[in-house]
Amino acid sequence: MEDKLLLMKEKIKLLNAANKAYYQENREIMSNLKYDSLYDELAELEKETGITLSNSPTINVGYELLSNLPKERHEKPMLSLDKTKNASELKDWLGNNDGLLSWKLDGLTIVLSYLDGRLVKAVTRGNGEVGEVITNNARVFANIPVNIDYEGSLILRGEAVISYSDFEKINSLIVDAEAKYKNPRNLCSGSVRQLNNKVTAERNVYFYAFSLVKAEGIDFKNSRKEQLEWLSRQGFSTVEFKTVNFSNIEDTVNWFAEHIAENDVPSDGLVLTYDNISYGESLGSTAKFPRDSIAYKWQDEIKETKLLKIEWSASRTGLINPIAIFEPVELEGTTVSRASVHNLSIMEGLELGVGDTISVYKANMIIPQISDNLTRSRNIEIPEKCPVCGGETAIKDENDVKTLYCTNEECLAKHIKSFTHFVSRDAINIEGLSEATIEKLIARGLVKELADIFHIENFRDVITEMEGFGEKSFNNLLNSVNRARKTTASRLLYSLGIPNIGLSNAKIICKKFNDDWNRIQTAQFDELIEISGVGDVMANNYINFFKDEKKQQIIFDLLREVELEKPYLNESEQLFENINFVITGSVEQFKNRDELKEAIENRGGKVTGSVTSKTNYLINNDSLSNSSKNKKARELGIRIITENEFVQWLNEGITPEKSEESAAINKNFL
Repeated sequence: MEDKLLLMKEKIKLLNAANKAYYQENREIMSNLKYDSLYDELAELEKETGITLSNSPTINVGYELLSNLPKERHEKPMLSLDKTKNASELKDWLGNNDGLLSWKLDGLTIVLSYLDGRLVKAVTRGNGEVGEVITNNARVFANIPVNIDYEGSLILRGEAVISYSDFEKINSLIVDAEAKYKNPRNLCSGSVRQLNNKVTAERNVYFYAFSLVKAEGIDFKNSRKEQLEWLSRQGFSTVEFKTVNFSNIEDTVNWFAEHIAENDVPSDGLVLTYDNISYGESLGSTAKFPRDSIAYKWQDEIKETKLLKIEWSASRTGLINPIAIFEPVELEGTTVSRASVHNLSIMEGLELGVGDTISVYKANMIIPQISDNLTRSRNIEIPEKCPVCGGETAIKDENDVKTLYCTNEECLAKHIKSFTHFVSRDAINIEGLSEATIEKLIARGLVKELADIFHIENFRDVITEMEGFGEKSFNNLLNSVNRARKTTASRLLYSLGIPNIGLSNAKIICKKFNDDWNRIQTAQFDELIEISGVGDVMANNYINFFKDEKKQQIIFDLLREVELEKPYLNESEQLFENINFVITGSVEQFKNRDELKEAIENRGGKVTGSVTSKTNYLINNDSLSNSSKNKKARELGIRIITENEFVQWLNEGITPEKSEESAAINKNFL
């Protein structure tokens, strides 16, 4: 008995750590399959011993709430569902009853309360007994009815979700790869629990009702199906479901399995509920599970394969994660050949070794994972050197989870931003090379310095295997890289990321030295501070950057890859030399403000973000507005011009001074 009790405590510790990591910290320390296996083993031990410890996840349905949102106790506890992975068990569970089989949506469960047709409260599931009040956020969900036709007290439950397509769209707008969301569920959880519902509104959160708790005065004919159809008539989106019985339930499970790939709403299984309301309620519940419903988790397709190697992937946080590379296998309709092992603890727990026979699957039919290692040779050597920079590695052990990390603060993997800046539109301008792709290339040691980006054709096999890439997108990227080989001195200077040297300053500095790169790179302090807008601090940063021997090598290697073209400069076109502009408000004749800014800078002018005593002109199509920039310009006696006036200067090829002189002459003449 003592041995079993110790084993139970060990499993509880592991399961609770996994729950905390997943639900509170948005990270994963074990696979879904491993979690389910541990959970089932714990439940079996509790059954054998007759003992259930107070901190067991088999009786605790959630964790304490951590946000600053108001808390509220649920009228009825929200229990989790018992589960099975066997469709025949669903059939036995249903027996001769009719049931409703629906998607088990993977989002955040919400309880909505309406009074006399008005949404008055929305509360998250929380820990099952106490939830967070998110009423203001629920009001801005994409599809929720704020007012309904029914008058009375209505309480319903449903799932708040963000679709895969919206998830990808939101992630695509996040430049920082580390800041991207891991999955739609985490994004939805953060969006629903915002303190500012403007953020929630921008995230396109949808709500799908799956059960009705209370609706006074309505006869639902003792049917869950009638309840859902009534909710639909009230304007609610309801979870997709099908009516099932003993004879068709297995075929219906197969129908859902065949359609999961085209389902844009995240789902991690199915839910089966008795249609007969009174029968389901008469069954009561256990300490954790209601007896009127059961969850069906997908029976994972598991294939055996051979582990070829462990690839060590460094990230910007310094962590070096093991990636399993194995002989390709077909899983859920696609070919997979790699899976994250997450950390050293998981790798050691699986006792992985090169040549081992491992079994792999896709968690929720999406994410490749290793479920087991059948041969367990444990011959993997943990690298002592970082795969990116060659710096010393070290092992951290926090909360019984071991991780490997790079100790070198100068490791390239920790400086992804410099590469992202280098390829940006105003710099070298390589379209299609995202921060996430750069990070993967650096993590694998393929890109070690900026010049390596120009040899991207060497990484064709690696990139075409990356998510979102194929031959066509790779060829487009390669063409973009080759186009970027022809650039200008100002673009190259800006791309280096010298502190305080923005695009405008880069153009002015290059113009000062006639786009001669040797003069640009060897510029002296006295020469630099002669340039309008370049002060002592900027000049010192500039000189120190080019004195650095490592930077000199980076630039030397870059100059072997690019061809610097001198921009065509017609002196008569330098209309705005030594003239400072500020742009505010919307533009009409240019595509956007950046295009207007470029027109100014190409003709020798400078554009700044704020109005100061050094500003010559403020461009604003609404010159009479009381905006802060307009007010400041009036205070300083700075002329406010419209876009039309600016375009007139361009078309006539005359400087602002000439235009003003002409206007003054005409005024005096009249």
